[in-house]
Amino acid sequence: MRLLLDTCTFLWYTSGSDGLSFAAKAALENPNNELFLSVASVWELALKYAKGKLALAEPPGTYVPSRRAKLGIAVLELREEAALYSTSLPFHHNDPFDRMLICQSIVHGLAILSPDPLLAQYPVRLLW
Repeated sequence: MRLLLDTCTFLWYTSGSDGLSFAAKAALENPNNELFLSVASVWELALKYAKGKLALAEPPGTYVPSRRAKLGIAVLELREEAALYSTSLPFHHNDPFDRMLICQSIVHGLAILSPDPLLAQYPVRLLW
């Protein structure tokens, strides 16, 4: 299965947090699954870090690439098709980063690994 990690899922997974559900942890640790982190999530956590709202063991420029490489998580680039798809989404969810994850999930055929129940209002496969 191809899984797109929500920003909080990536942070919990890389920090060893107890925030992950049993099903999420199993999906992340299944070697048959392909894991992706969106550039939108990288942008979100970099902004939160810069504003002092997110503490990381290292600056994002070091933290994100090193954790992705260690855990075999591929980067999902932000492409025009996904950005343009956002105009067709209803506004069940107003967070622009989550809206982009929804668009990328739909356009690229990925399931989203997220605890956010609002994402289920969209035509995406949500796992948690």
